[in-house]
Amino acid sequence: MKRILIIDDDTDTCQLLSSYLAKKGFETDISFSGHKGIEKYKELLADIVLCDYRLGDREGSDVLKEVKRLNPKAKVIIITGYSDIKTAVKVMKQGAFDYIAKPLIPEEVFNVVSQACNSSDIASPAASHDAPAAPASSLKSRPVSSTGYMVGIAPATQELYRQVELIAPTNYSVILYGESGTGKEVIAKTIHQYSQRRDKPFVALDCGTLSKELAGSELFGHVKGAFTGALNDKTGHFELAHGGTLFLDEVANLSPEIQASLLRVIQERKFKRIGGTKEFMVDTRLIIASNENLEEAYQQGKFREDLFHRFNEFCISIPPLRERKEDIPAFARYFLEKINAELGKQITDFDDEVMEAFVHYAWPGNIREFKNVLRRMALLSNGSLIEKRYLPWTDVTRMEHAETQLANTETNAAEKTYNLKNAAFQAEYEAIMKVLKQVNYNKSMAANILKIDRKTLYNKLKIFREGHFS
Repeated sequence: MKRILIIDDDTDTCQLLSSYLAKKGFETDISFSGHKGIEKYKELLADIVLCDYRLGDREGSDVLKEVKRLNPKAKVIIITGYSDIKTAVKVMKQGAFDYIAKPLIPEEVFNVVSQACNSSDIASPAASHDAPAAPASSLKSRPVSSTGYMVGIAPATQELYRQVELIAPTNYSVILYGESGTGKEVIAKTIHQYSQRRDKPFVALDCGTLSKELAGSELFGHVKGAFTGALNDKTGHFELAHGGTLFLDEVANLSPEIQASLLRVIQERKFKRIGGTKEFMVDTRLIIASNENLEEAYQQGKFREDLFHRFNEFCISIPPLRERKEDIPAFARYFLEKINAELGKQITDFDDEVMEAFVHYAWPGNIREFKNVLRRMALLSNGSLIEKRYLPWTDVTRMEHAETQLANTETNAAEKTYNLKNAAFQAEYEAIMKVLKQVNYNKSMAANILKIDRKTLYNKLKIFREGHFS
């Protein structure tokens, strides 16, 4: 049995980790200070040390150094704040086996501890100092936000975070496409938190809620007396986000006049408050989100083409939850832990039928709908297990219908296997979808690669929607 020493000045964290890991078959000991933790390690020589970076009497890096001095092969896992990436890199260079970011996710703790148990002996501290300054675990293998969102294992999710890791360190503007409820703002925050601007403000503005009259004031601010009701000076979102990141959600809803003003600000990197004469310089990274394809919007005359090209330095499509079904069980248990804390309950898991229904349901409202259903079910549940009877009857009906549809789809697919026309249809569909994914669903680029015109591509996509998914 592997022995784990937990060092944290937060007694609740110590007790919770100890209890959880004990249930997983580990022998645990706890210490509430760095000094006592080192003394206990000398006594126990534990297999693994879980140590918080910020302790009351000393830093976790000091504990790490002392433990490694006592045993160069010791496996130390540091617990650190989510956004403190510099700290994570520092402890990895000092010889830590890995780090775990807060908020702590039980599954991640168990996963990292298991990796430490199963790994071969790690290098000595001297070798570690020469190692590349990169964490052992990438963004794709750990939780990415304290807002209730975590990285999953589905291929679509892994590709999403590969792109996030790629674009985050740059200053490129980014367009995020995704259905309602897929977590566009959370992805925007993740890009910000992994950028060089992470210590500066992240400011979000929902353009879909703004009237034509208010949009200019919200974006650029106004001076007292600029218009009726302007009783005081107001700081706009560009000014608030100076040095950091400005996230504009549903930007396609902005009026043509505001789009023109926005273009000038992006081009000139300066603006004036409404009714004012003073110019403000602005250094702000822009992340844009839209349910609507902005390229199609400008081709239809609903959005400025020049503004689109200013925004479109990089584009990310966020997949809907129905395309990430492998993530649903982990998401469900992660959200359940948060809901337990919110409601003061001790629900441990879901009935197998419930989890099966979750996986088969299409979730048109995506993660937002998923969380709301979980909260409602947890509120109704009186036991330690969430049962299917706690699903609202509408959800049960829709989920059972989804299961029936899935079975029918599989049956129809089997019946069509030997139909050459359908085989060609399927092959053409897969070829087009593969290219679309490669170019982040840019239909103009896809049409060029496929050597067909854009109208033909649209017609084929329409046929696919009507035929392949009916």
